[in-house]
Amino acid sequence: MQTDIGKKAAGEKAAEYIKPGMTVGLGTGSTAYYAILRIGELVRAGMEIKAVATSEQSEQLAREQQIPIIPFDKVEKIDIDIDGADEADAQLQLIKGGGGALLREKIIAVAAKEMLVVMDESKLVKQLGKFPLPVEIATFAWELTFKQLAASGANPVLRLKDNNRFVTDNGNYILDCRYQKIHNAAALEAQLNSVPGVVENGLFLHYASKLIIGYQDGTVREITRPYQGKKSF
Repeated sequence: MQTDIGKKAAGEKAAEYIKPGMTVGLGTGSTAYYAILRIGELVRAGMEIKAVATSEQSEQLAREQQIPIIPFDKVEKIDIDIDGADEADAQLQLIKGGGGALLREKIIAVAAKEMLVVMDESKLVKQLGKFPLPVEIATFAWELTFKQLAASGANPVLRLKDNNRFVTDNGNYILDCRYQKIHNAAALEAQLNSVPGVVENGLFLHYASKLIIGYQDGTVREITRPYQGKKSF
């Protein structure tokens, strides 16, 4: 695997926020990959942490890195969630789900006290929407859900993998909705969630506490959400 300097810089920077004794959410994707590798190095050097993963892929990588994964019934708190994004704007609104793990990612993001979003410079945009918005849907009568979203102007496309329907870790399908520009993300989120058959959508609007953006020269820029009080879990 060829190293992406920007993604690696962002992932490793995020790992600096981890302290001994923390419970860490491990995200999914090409930038979170580098964060997990760095966390593994810290664990093997003696740092004691616990972790939960947002996908089977990330859990497997974490176990390979000797990061202790704990079951969710043993989770008392999640201190930091480190995850990537397919798009992010300066208001820390995100589109996620390109890797197909948006439901699990949002569950962890909601539970975490802080969400650090790691990304390279190409993912920072002025307005969300160019990246197709993933919407996870139930497989039952999915064609009807598809038609309802199509009628709303979502321009949905059923995600495929190897010429078969892509199935999430939760056994659902994903519709990639092509909006081009999302003018009111909060209104769109409410609209999508009102459609029967929609399980979750890839808009993450109020979860990120910090964007960590890596550049190809190895530098890192951070954008932090104004303090709004700590989340309780």
